[in-house]
Amino acid sequence: LPMAFRDVNARRHIGLQQLSSLALAGRTLLGPMKSCKFIVDESTNQSTLICSAVRLIESLDLSSAAGQLLNETIQAQNKEFKTGMSTLLFLIGAWSNAILECLQQNVPVSAIVSVMSEGLNSCCERVQCLQISIHDVNKELCSSSVRPNAFKSKTCQIGPDSLLNPQNFPYFQKDILAPEEVIPINSCSHQDDCNFNKCLVSPLAGFGSIASLVKPAGDKSTSVSSGSGVIASSCNKQKLTHSRYFSTLGKSHFSSQQGNFQGYPSGQSADPCECYGLGHLAVTLSHGNQASMKLLQSIVAYQQERAEGSGSAQFNIAEIVTCCLLGLPESYSCVFPGLVTLVSPEQATVIKYFEDKPLRILLMDGDLTEQYRHLGFNRPCNVRTVLEHPSLQEGRAGDLWLSSMLDILISFEVNLVLVKGNVCENLMERCIANSILVIGSVTRDVLRAFGEVTSAQPVTYLTQVNASCVGSRAQVELWKACDGRAMDLGELVPVRIKVRGIPLLTAVLTTTVPSKMQLIEDRFWTLVYRLHHALNDEKVFLGGGAVELLCLSHIQMLAEQPLQPANKNAVKEFHNPWLAASATEYKSVVLQALASGWKQYLSVVLCNTAKAASELEACTSVDHHLKKAADCGSPSAYILKEFRRGDLLRGGSGPFADHGEGLKVYDNVTAKTEAWRRALDLVLLVLQTDAEIITGPKRNQLLNSHVSSDFMFL
Repeated sequence: LPMAFRDVNARRHIGLQQLSSLALAGRTLLGPMKSCKFIVDESTNQSTLICSAVRLIESLDLSSAAGQLLNETIQAQNKEFKTGMSTLLFLIGAWSNAILECLQQNVPVSAIVSVMSEGLNSCCERVQCLQISIHDVNKELCSSSVRPNAFKSKTCQIGPDSLLNPQNFPYFQKDILAPEEVIPINSCSHQDDCNFNKCLVSPLAGFGSIASLVKPAGDKSTSVSSGSGVIASSCNKQKLTHSRYFSTLGKSHFSSQQGNFQGYPSGQSADPCECYGLGHLAVTLSHGNQASMKLLQSIVAYQQERAEGSGSAQFNIAEIVTCCLLGLPESYSCVFPGLVTLVSPEQATVIKYFEDKPLRILLMDGDLTEQYRHLGFNRPCNVRTVLEHPSLQEGRAGDLWLSSMLDILISFEVNLVLVKGNVCENLMERCIANSILVIGSVTRDVLRAFGEVTSAQPVTYLTQVNASCVGSRAQVELWKACDGRAMDLGELVPVRIKVRGIPLLTAVLTTTVPSKMQLIEDRFWTLVYRLHHALNDEKVFLGGGAVELLCLSHIQMLAEQPLQPANKNAVKEFHNPWLAASATEYKSVVLQALASGWKQYLSVVLCNTAKAASELEACTSVDHHLKKAADCGSPSAYILKEFRRGDLLRGGSGPFADHGEGLKVYDNVTAKTEAWRRALDLVLLVLQTDAEIITGPKRNQLLNSHVSSDFMFL
């Protein structure tokens, strides 16, 4: 097999240089004040706004071996955690540069690998003191925030006029990311359906409101404040600033008058921390993403109310789906029980016919096509396939299948079919003609939720349908915007499928900027998964750069320790006295290289958040805190004290410096430490790669290129 061979384990390691250059593109994505990037598709000239490392990596040229490894590492972090990718990408670049400096100083590769691995393990153990349990977080947040009995909710009847009256919304949030006009929650035009079709909050409909319910006229029931977050009133003028790392309580530029809104009803808890904790926790994990935070607080409120009645989990990520609507202002974003999805105008005509009528529903766990076979299906032996995919537009066999499938649906009086996979277009057309609504590409979690409340049992093929498989009590309607109008967005029409008590919530995400849609959805899911992982870990890290600062302080302390002769354990580990002595000799240099990654991390975050005019000024600020931590005698105690004061890495300057107590910010434990480990593992893997072997057509291209001298052709 012809191939090209290149030695890459030189002082200027080519693989590490490639990692460094690829990671350089993601520096502005670090921290809460991300500078978004426009990615332009050369084939279509369409642009997309991104602010995540995953979307960036998808758009870069990753044809090199190092690029492929980088992509796999980023994708693995995203698949498991959905957060921490920007940190991972940055540290890969920072540590690649640091190791290149070590190679320039003739530090052996074995010493770099052993000392850096040992240093990271030591850091992960050291920062455990900055972990705090979720229970303690809830207690602290609830004790320092507004108690539920501090406010009295006004119970004013809300009409359409009051909803759209600008006089009722003097708190226009000029400094919040989305500048659109503030539109309140859905007005629930179907009054008799309001009790279970609770219209949850729009993320910009007042900062203090977690989730609001518009009650039917004449409803005298007492309003109970939701247990998911900070409840606003005319005397509550606190808000969360946009900084993940340096957040404090800023001066309020708006009034939180919520007299026209009632809190989302929730059962009272004897322990306020249990009732209010998840909403507060969502705020501390939002890292400045206020629009998504409001949606998540609405979801938490709804799920907590269900949990109190059913004993289910307080937060279930499997019960959340999103629906992206392009063409509406971001202030129209809201949360609805049930499924909100997009259908064709032809299907919308069927929905108008079925509106407010109970429907019989069928769930299909597969494709609704003639060619579909379930996973593991074995074809009969000794059978030769003449035609795998027969045309269904002409031919007796196709017409026979279409007719038989339609007969099954009609015989069981099915009105609505939810399909996990694809749907045959011809069958879809026949169903529309017979007033049967078929919706494809539905997730398994959605099928499970509808099956739970409608008693429908999923089937793989329509031929398996019997009377017990068909559910009932489903309803479908055209989705209505916050002002009560049904929306027609052109080619697709948003609709809502609902069932009383369904364990499913749809976050409707809206924007008028097409290139921003992906960004909004990514930010929402990032916040959802942060809360999910925090509850799974049952603990969080102190945020605001506290963990990275302690890592930096700890590594520098280890690097300054006097050199000691290699001990017997080190000799045994390396199986060679020379290797053990080498690791000991270069320990200080390698540890300083490891520490430089976290120092660059903190410096770039300070620059990105405009807390430092230059990277030099940011490094000076970090060094100042390191010196104070060392003088304190206990770096962890100093960092904890500064974190509680809200002054960590802020230097007492900035627009919010006059506020003594800041709103706390927290980070995920497992996601953060795994990002560190993945970053170092990748860099060390590339470092230890001795050769790059290229086969196939690219080998011939290299043979005739100007870089052919770098290769040995076999």
